[in-house]
Amino acid sequence: MPVEGDNIEIPHDWMPRRHQRRLWNYLEGGGKRAVAVWHRRAGKDSTAVNWTARSMFARVGTYWHMLPEAAQGRKVIWDAIDSEGRRVIDQAFPKSIRAGTNNQEMQIRLDTGSVWQVVGSDNYNSLVGANPVGVVMSEYSVAKPAAWDYIRPILAENGGWVIFIYTPRGKNHGKRMFEIAKRLLEEGWFAEILTIKDTGLIPMSVIEDERKSGMSDEMIEQEYFCSFEGSVEGAYYGKVLAAALKDGRITKVPHADGVPVNTFWDLGANDTTAIWFHQRVGVQHRFLLAYENSGEAPSHYFSYLQLHAAKRGYVYGRHFMPHDAETKTLNSLANKDGRNTRELFEAMGMRDIVVVPRIEDVMVGIDLTRGKLSQCWFDAEGCEPGLDALSQYHKEYDEKAQTFRQHPKHDWSSNYADAFRQFAQGWEPVGGASFKRRDHRSARTV
Repeated sequence: MPVEGDNIEIPHDWMPRRHQRRLWNYLEGGGKRAVAVWHRRAGKDSTAVNWTARSMFARVGTYWHMLPEAAQGRKVIWDAIDSEGRRVIDQAFPKSIRAGTNNQEMQIRLDTGSVWQVVGSDNYNSLVGANPVGVVMSEYSVAKPAAWDYIRPILAENGGWVIFIYTPRGKNHGKRMFEIAKRLLEEGWFAEILTIKDTGLIPMSVIEDERKSGMSDEMIEQEYFCSFEGSVEGAYYGKVLAAALKDGRITKVPHADGVPVNTFWDLGANDTTAIWFHQRVGVQHRFLLAYENSGEAPSHYFSYLQLHAAKRGYVYGRHFMPHDAETKTLNSLANKDGRNTRELFEAMGMRDIVVVPRIEDVMVGIDLTRGKLSQCWFDAEGCEPGLDALSQYHKEYDEKAQTFRQHPKHDWSSNYADAFRQFAQGWEPVGGASFKRRDHRSARTV
């Protein structure tokens, strides 16, 4: 049922189509946790934006439409034109009901006081302090999953709603979210998969045209038939991780008492710092834990290592850090005397730091990583965020040329992938390269 907004019905000049009705009815009936896995061109974003517009009259508050990247949000939502030649935001939020529009911030304020904004999961940390009451997580299967961890307690506290809309990208956090929704149907969640067979919107002749124009069968299955079986198009590690899952190497991996725990790092000054925790047991490389954070000083990560030494009995071996540990300072505000990251950690008592030599060609490191993954075992729970990132890590796509570039795309998955590459490049030196290794035996053992 539409609501009135300054003598304009909301949703404005839009009604849910037959296949969109079940989700719309769920939301209209008060539902607050929806997972809609719909095929390409099924109108996922259109449905969600118009539901948000309606909600903004029912409850004054802040609302977000979150894409994996803010720049993507500008293209897909803020500047988008619909099939009828209308600007999407003008259709959903007619100018007559607005109190203001901020193009730079991609934000619309209604006369009611409600605020809607297009944001990215890649910089959700910049949104700290906001209190959204409605969030659309668009293309969630390729978004940074940590964003939901940040948003979830806010919505739980204020009684807000969330809609996850996406097509599958392998057996990652998107698949897990759909499984959670199915499991919690009796507790009020919504879960739905819609393929082209369900909606009848796209004839098979279009699919054949897509195939002839170069779309892979794997991508067709994902985009039009909502299959979770494939991997991200252009993913570097999708097949080897699928093999690890099939072989039972992504499972419960216990900590082996008395065996040194090594760590592999990617350092971020204004970016995320990621760490993998590893043990070598026989011929197996076992990964126990994957951790990341951002905007923290070295003392935070040192304390995190100490915490696991106390809680889990970790006895640390070597700490493998990238070459920039000797040139870059992690969180410069915490550094008052010009010391680099390695020196700061050593001053706290970290010993056996290995600075891994840089390989100029990142593809050499990626190929080394592919080879090493066949020897790796992962704790499914402890390494979940890192595995999601490795499965997402992919080549950058050139939209103009309609082809993949020969280098990785830098997004939320890069940090864990770069940290894991320190394992592939550093555990056994490449080409006889020597390490810069610091071993402070008199320091505290971390």
